[in-house]
Amino acid sequence: QERDEHPRRGNEERKQKYPSEQEHRRDRSGDRDRHRDHADRRKNPSERPGGRGHERERDAQNIREQQAEREFYNERRREHRQNNEGSSVDQNPELGQSDNKPKDKAAVKKEKPSFELSGALLEDTNTFRGVVIKYSEPPEARIPKKRWRLYPFKNDEFLPVMYIHRQSAYLLGRHRRIADIPIDHPSCSKQHAVFQYRLVEYTRADGTIGRRVRPYIIDLGSGNGTFLNNQRIEPQRYYELKEKDVLKFGFSSREYVLLHESSDKSEANTKDDDEEEEKEEESDS
Repeated sequence: QERDEHPRRGNEERKQKYPSEQEHRRDRSGDRDRHRDHADRRKNPSERPGGRGHERERDAQNIREQQAEREFYNERRREHRQNNEGSSVDQNPELGQSDNKPKDKAAVKKEKPSFELSGALLEDTNTFRGVVIKYSEPPEARIPKKRWRLYPFKNDEFLPVMYIHRQSAYLLGRHRRIADIPIDHPSCSKQHAVFQYRLVEYTRADGTIGRRVRPYIIDLGSGNGTFLNNQRIEPQRYYELKEKDVLKFGFSSREYVLLHESSDKSEANTKDDDEEEEKEEESDS
């Protein structure tokens, strides 16, 4: 009995002597279990209640629900359209016979404004020697019967006379390829102005109305302007010219005096010339 009881007593004494060791072992085993749980959670974050995997599942579920709602509403809209089309055909059975007329009207109403180039402006433009000219002659343009001339002066220097009665219009500018009367001053534009003859009506002394060809000047929107008797004229507007008028272009020092072949004659002779010119124009028209 003593032999059997001796080891039991030893164990009990050890337990009494060393209770802290057993508790320490239990604590260590509990720490190991906690560490294993933590490692497993790190490996599988979707198992955590507030993890990223859970949030992704929520987002995917929301997207699915939204897509389902969209499909549902789209189907309802299609059904509604089909019902409307069927009802319109049933209410108006005569539309099948006269389908062309309402369709044409609807097409006219649905036409939208077009802001593309129509080419209407290009019909009025003139192209000469590969250059587009800004100016086009009016329908009342005529070649004069009276022989008009331009007398250019540079300071006190007298320059060659320009005869300007062979055409109905003369383009003045710095572009020598297209200009009828070239102006080489750098302040002048390539297409500066136009000297135009026009058939216009006037009232005679006895009150009757006659027609005659008169010279006009028009500025083509030049940068430095055209001057008539030292006064700048407005662009894109006709100004009637009279005998002994003085023209200047830009900042050029040249002056152009307008005269004709009968300028040295008496006033009676000039009146006779005007009447003859008027008769000729009426006969031509």
